[in-house]
Amino acid sequence: MKQLGEILLDQRVITEGQLMAALDEQQIGGHSLGRTLVEIGVLSEGQLVRALASQVGMDFIDLDEYAVDRLAVARVPASLCKRHVVLPIALESGILVLATANPGNVVAVDDVRTMSGMPVRTVVATHENLMRAIDRFCRADDEMEGLSSAFEGEAAAAAAEADLSQVGSFIEDDAPIVRFVNLLVTQAITDRASDIHIEPAEKDMRIRYRIDGVLHETQRAPKQIQGGVISRVKIMSDIDIAERRKPQDGRMSVMHEGRKIDLRVATLPTVWGEKIVMRILDNTTASLDLRDLSFLDENYEKFRESYSKPYGMILVTGPTGSGKSTTLYATLNAVSRPEVNVITVEDPVEYRLAGINQVQVNPKAGLTFAGALRSILRSDPDVVLVGEIRDHETAQIAIEAALTGHLVLSTLHTNDAPSAITRLIEMGIEPFLVGSALDVVVAQRLARKLCSKCKEPYEPTEVELIAARFPWSPGEEIPKLYRTVGCSSCSKTGYHGRLALHEVMRVTEAIERHAVSHSSSADITRTAREEGMVPLREDGWRKVLMGQTSIEEILRVVN
Repeated sequence: MKQLGEILLDQRVITEGQLMAALDEQQIGGHSLGRTLVEIGVLSEGQLVRALASQVGMDFIDLDEYAVDRLAVARVPASLCKRHVVLPIALESGILVLATANPGNVVAVDDVRTMSGMPVRTVVATHENLMRAIDRFCRADDEMEGLSSAFEGEAAAAAAEADLSQVGSFIEDDAPIVRFVNLLVTQAITDRASDIHIEPAEKDMRIRYRIDGVLHETQRAPKQIQGGVISRVKIMSDIDIAERRKPQDGRMSVMHEGRKIDLRVATLPTVWGEKIVMRILDNTTASLDLRDLSFLDENYEKFRESYSKPYGMILVTGPTGSGKSTTLYATLNAVSRPEVNVITVEDPVEYRLAGINQVQVNPKAGLTFAGALRSILRSDPDVVLVGEIRDHETAQIAIEAALTGHLVLSTLHTNDAPSAITRLIEMGIEPFLVGSALDVVVAQRLARKLCSKCKEPYEPTEVELIAARFPWSPGEEIPKLYRTVGCSSCSKTGYHGRLALHEVMRVTEAIERHAVSHSSSADITRTAREEGMVPLREDGWRKVLMGQTSIEEILRVVN
C-alpha cells in the first residue's frame, strides 16, 4: 500500500517541500500526517479524504456534484442514516452504493445491509458533504405524513374543536401533533426558509415554505389535523387558543443544532380556518457586517460616510421582505459602542441585540411609535432606530430628533430612494426640514444568488440584451454572463441564497433645493443620477456582470 505522502505527491496537491515541513510539524504535534497537512493549511478536508480513499482502494464522491438516487435513499430509514452518518446514493446492478466518511465503520455497513436486504458497496465522502446531503435527502416529510394519519376519526374531530380544556393533550412531548409541528419547524430551518405558511383549505391543509424569497409547497396534510396543529402552534407562541375570530400575534423560540432560533407568529382568520405564518428569525442575521450585504464599493462608501456622522437621518426604503431591517441592524452593529447610547422602538422587536435598548410598541397600552419616540428623546440617546415611519406625528418627531443632534435610522415604504423625499412632504413635514434633516436614503431589493456550484457562463444574444434593456449597445462586445443550471446543492433551482440590490442617494444641496421647491420624484431622480447615484436596476446589472445573479432575476425584482 502506498504511503499517504506518495499519493498526495502523485496527485500534485502538495509539493515535496510542503511534505517535509508537515513531517517535521507532525513530530512536534503528534497528529497523523493528513491531519497535520490540513491544520497547517496545505490540504483541504476534501483533498485529504480523496487521498485516503485512494490509499485504501475506494472511490471518492463529491456529494455536492453527485446526482443522488432518491430510490436508493428510500431503501434505508432516515434515522439510521443520521445515526451512522451514511447515505445510500445509488443502485448498481442490485448493489446499494453507500457514501460514508468512515469506511472502517463495519457496524454501519452491516446495519444498512440488514435494513435494505441488499449487498453494499461503500464509497467515501467528506463528513461535511455527508451532513449536508443527509439534511437534504433524509427529510422529515415522510415522517410528517405518517404522523398526520394518527389524527383521524373522532380524535381528529375533537382536535379540530380544541378549547382550553384540551390543552394537555397537545403538550405531551411524544404526542403525534407535537412531533408534527416540531418536524415542520425543524425542516423549514434546515431548508433555509424565511417563513412557514400553514394554510387551511376546504378539504386539506397546505404547508408552504418561503425559500430565497419564493414560496414552495412542501406538503398537504389532512383537514382533520388542522385544529390540532393550529392549537399547538398557538400554545407554543403564547397566543389565546380560544380566540379564532380576530388576528393575533405571538413569538416562540426553538433550539436547532445548538443555535437559538426565534419565530414570530401571526394568525389570520380565513373562511376555512386560521392561517398561520411563522417568520423564522435567525439571530446570526442581526450580527451581520455591512460588508456582507452586497454593497458595491462606491455605495458602501456613501453609506458609511452617513452613518459615521453624529447626527442626521438615514432612511432605508423598499417593500415588505426586502431586507430593510437586516440593513438597519447591520448599521446598528457598526455604530454601537460602549460609549454610545442606542435605543430602538420597533413593532415588533424581531431580533434581540446585546447592548442595545429595544422598545416594543404596544398600541393597546397607549405606547405608539410617536409616544415611545418622545420618551426615548428624554432618555439621552445618541442613536435612535424607529422601526417604521407610518404617520405625520412619528415623522415629525424623527425629523426634529435628527436636527437636534441625534443619528436617526428608520424605514419608509417607497419604490425608490428619491420618492422618500416626496413621501415625507406628503405626510405634512415642512420641505425645508426634510432637506435639512435627511442625510441619505437607501432603496433596497433582494434578488436570488446564482448557485456557485452549478452556474454556467454563456453569451447572451443581442435580442435578449435589448429586450432586457441591458446597458449594452449594438456593435459593442457582448458580455459574458451566467445562468442557472440546477444541481443537488440548490435543489435544482439554480439559486442558493440572496443578495441585496441598493440605490444610495445622498441628500446634497441640489436635492435640498428640489425638496424646498416641491419638485417631482422624476426631477429629484434626474439630479441624483447626475450626482452619481446608481439606480437599483443598474446596481443589479453590475451584479449580473459580476456573475452573482441572472438577468431574469433582476427583471423579476426591479421594475
